[in-house]
Amino acid sequence: MTDTIYFYAQTDPYGEFSNFAPFGVDKEGLWWRTVEHYFQAMKFQDIAHRERIRMCSRPKQAKALGMTRDIPIRSDWEEVKDGIMMEAVLDKFTLHRGPRDLLLSTGDAQIVENAPMDAYWGCGPDGQGLNRLGEILVQVRDELRG
Repeated sequence: MTDTIYFYAQTDPYGEFSNFAPFGVDKEGLWWRTVEHYFQAMKFQDIAHRERIRMCSRPKQAKALGMTRDIPIRSDWEEVKDGIMMEAVLDKFTLHRGPRDLLLSTGDAQIVENAPMDAYWGCGPDGQGLNRLGEILVQVRDELRG
C-alpha cells in the first residue's frame, strides 16, 4: 500500500472519493445526488436556493450555484462547514458499499485531495494546503472500521 493516495477527478483512480462522484446522500429528509450538492446547498438559509441546488442535474452546476454571493451565505458558515462536510461524507460511505470498500482498502495511507485551486479542502497549488477533505476521509475510514 502506498503511503499517500491522491484523488481529484472522478475518472482518476480513487475518483469515488470526490464529492462530485455519483453517490447520493440522504440528508435533511431529502435525497441529494452528490455530497457536493448537499454541501453547496447548506451554505444558504434560503430554502428556495437550497432546492435549486439540490435539483441540479450535475455537481458542477450545484457548485456554481453554491459559489454565488447574490444570495447571502449563512452567518455561521465558517464555524459549521467542516461538520457539515464530515456528516455528508460519512453518510456517503455508509450508504454506498463500493466507495466504502475502496476507502477501507486504503489501509493507513494518507489521503489527499489533489485540488490545485483549493488550499482548504485540498492540497492547493503548492501541495501545502490544509487538505481538510482528505483528513475527513481518514476520519470516516477510522469510524467505519469501528
